[in-house]
Amino acid sequence: MKYLVFTFITSMPVLFPCIVLSEEPIRKPRMDDTIRANIYADNAFRLYVNGELVAVDSIQFVPHNVVSVDILPAYPMTIAVMGIDNADSQTGMEYANTNIGDGGFILKLSDGTVTNMTWKAKKFSWGPVGGNTKNPRVENISIPEAWYAVDFDDSQWPNAKEYSEDEIGPKEPFFAHDFKGAKFIWSDDVKLDNIVLFRTVVTSPPDGKERDDFRGLTNVIPDGGGRRNSGGNRRRNKK
Repeated sequence: MKYLVFTFITSMPVLFPCIVLSEEPIRKPRMDDTIRANIYADNAFRLYVNGELVAVDSIQFVPHNVVSVDILPAYPMTIAVMGIDNADSQTGMEYANTNIGDGGFILKLSDGTVTNMTWKAKKFSWGPVGGNTKNPRVENISIPEAWYAVDFDDSQWPNAKEYSEDEIGPKEPFFAHDFKGAKFIWSDDVKLDNIVLFRTVVTSPPDGKERDDFRGLTNVIPDGGGRRNSGGNRRRNKK
């Protein structure tokens, strides 16, 4: 954001936000400005884009479902995901503590963004520790505040591990949706790691298509927006 600086003789400089106007009017986004996200998780997920929560898996356990949502992108685009394997919080097991479950996550955006080993992936809850089903227990790491934020530092996180379809065993809805080119990812242990956080930054659209950036739209009146006959259009807020 740009600022105007007002200096007073008896005080320190004061910064005021400044809207810089250009000749190009901003327009309201249309549905053809969005991209489609296909997401499949074993068992559930929470998806953030540029620090905003945009999708939550509506089915926490079974049946395994594909969630498809429309996203208004802005690049560079930070994607953050919480992958959740259904597991008892005390034992790390499922089905009434009779089985060790397994995880898995895959995503594809219609701009060409896909999950693969370049994503960051860090486990925060795992168990039964050591695969011990006789005396099962869970270990946890505190999830960092604002781990999904654009400026969160994930540089020390390990990269995701890729898994094959055979290793994950996706159910029927997966095959009815476009995941071509995407890889199933998780942390190093797809069976014992129950909560895994993923992050990646998409610097520019993989498909090479130039798209308008609609961030900050709530701070201006776009062309065709606001009340009718409001006396003209506001202009684009340059970054």
